[in-house]
Amino acid sequence: MPKPSKGPRLASSPAHERLMLANMATSLFAHGRITTTLPKAKRLRPLAERLITFAKRGDLSSRRRVMRVIRDKSVVHILFTQIAEQMEQREGGYTRITKIAPRRGDNAPQAVIELVTEPLSAKKATVKEAEAAAKVAAKDEDAEVAAAADAAIADGAAEDAVNQAVDANESGADVAQADEAAEDLEKTADQADEAAEAAEEAADVAEDAEEASKK
Repeated sequence: MPKPSKGPRLASSPAHERLMLANMATSLFAHGRITTTLPKAKRLRPLAERLITFAKRGDLSSRRRVMRVIRDKSVVHILFTQIAEQMEQREGGYTRITKIAPRRGDNAPQAVIELVTEPLSAKKATVKEAEAAAKVAAKDEDAEVAAAADAAIADGAAEDAVNQAVDANESGADVAQADEAAEDLEKTADQADEAAEAAEEAADVAEDAEEASKK
């Protein structure tokens, strides 16, 4: 029989172990907490948190992945509607293991594994909002730089087109075609300027939001 790589096997076979962990995860999501032995709680924790991560995605593919483990549709519904909403602000650490007194009889170490449903503290929430605002500001700044570069290129092209129109007028060439090209490039330059102004305004709004979150 192959030796398990994650510690001693908790059941008589790998299939039995998977079934046991699935039943424990179902009870955990249904009741919010369960009491079991410490080794089983440690093995259950990564499975439960992985299922919660799927539930936070909320799409059909994730629901099917969860239903491979959790066969109770009512528990799956609770996981995707209630538990996923409670864990929306968390990026991990969805469960907590608390050691309790050993079990009477065989003196096996016991623990309580439960879902962490407490909301994040105001300080942590502020830090997350500030980080999000900083990322938005960085993206807006990049967009502003790109728009400014496009505007500069368009301005240079428009100036070249105007000079070509003047040269064509002086040389008696196709003046109308040159004038149309100059007008089109000037419109492009105006649009690029408007995009640059909009990006600059968005960057200012993001910067104000970041300063407000720091206060």
